[in-house]
Amino acid sequence: MNGSRILIIEDEPALLRGLKDAFAAKGCEVVTAMEGEAGLNLALSSQPDVILLDIMLPKVNGYEVCREIREQGLQMPIIMLTAKGQEEDIVLGLNLGADDYVTKPFKIRELLARVNAFLRRRHVKPTEVYRFGD
Repeated sequence: MNGSRILIIEDEPALLRGLKDAFAAKGCEVVTAMEGEAGLNLALSSQPDVILLDIMLPKVNGYEVCREIREQGLQMPIIMLTAKGQEEDIVLGLNLGADDYVTKPFKIRELLARVNAFLRRRHVKPTEVYRFGD
């Protein structure tokens, strides 16, 4: 996780600060935004390794941020962090391109482990390809 760039888009100041501190303590570079439009701009410009995305955000909601990131062809993992825990909300988020969906309240160690799992998979080297004949 050390050296990874994490973008956190969250409008609750206390939660944003706690998340930022937790990831910084693990050696991550943390970029933050407190509203959807700013978060989208950071996602497009800073190329984070992982995005933690709230759904209920000012200006542009998290669903729209996720949709736009995927429409722009960006493939970094997106983990939605939200209080919206209904099945239809989860399905919508995943169908729009989120890779994981974590409902609030959550355990910080579990979230760190989820992010670490995504980061491990991103850095796996492709397997060798052998070709025989034509």
